[in-house]
Amino acid sequence: MKTTPSIILNVVLAAALAVTCVQLAHTGRHGGGAPGEVPSAQGQFKEFDPSKEFSANPFTFFMGDGHGLLLAAGDRERSNAMTIGWGSLGGVWGDSTSTITVFVAQQRLTHVMMENSKYFTVMRFDAAHDGVLDYMGHHSGRDGDKAAALGLHTLYTEHGAPYYAEASEVYECETIYHTQLDSAAFGDLPRNFYKGYTAGIHSVYVGRIVKALKKQ
Repeated sequence: MKTTPSIILNVVLAAALAVTCVQLAHTGRHGGGAPGEVPSAQGQFKEFDPSKEFSANPFTFFMGDGHGLLLAAGDRERSNAMTIGWGSLGGVWGDSTSTITVFVAQQRLTHVMMENSKYFTVMRFDAAHDGVLDYMGHHSGRDGDKAAALGLHTLYTEHGAPYYAEASEVYECETIYHTQLDSAAFGDLPRNFYKGYTAGIHSVYVGRIVKALKKQ
């Protein structure tokens, strides 16, 4: 049987398509942009040791330069992110344990993800992405894919925790303790806060930092 140029071309194109599909499977789901297009910044993350190289003020860290931070949880099938402005940094149950503690109200979609995921991520964004934090803080994932709406590119850690290629810092955390706040133990400040709060009492998640990434 004689091989024609068109047959050879089809074979080459099919092979190229197969390679592309494998590459995308390893990269992760893309929230936006052209199919298969991931910002080159994805490859610019560098791992660092937060116990030695963390320089932010722990009392203002969660303000995220006035816009907050982003918390994400879930898996490759379903994930969600929300803007957070509360939290704490420190260490517990071990001298070498660095932890991030976050608070998520019961009625948030991210609460469902946190309850069903062992790992979560906390992200910082630079000033060029202030709109990401504003949008994530004013829209619910129940109404649509917020990452897709913003054109964010979703990547995953080796443990399957979601994060975004557009972040400037990423902290992957393993939940080592979680509980719901007990209203019976409230002092005046939290008691007054929850009088006008409609999203439910917050749950607390203590996360051991297992990997920290920063844009180079």
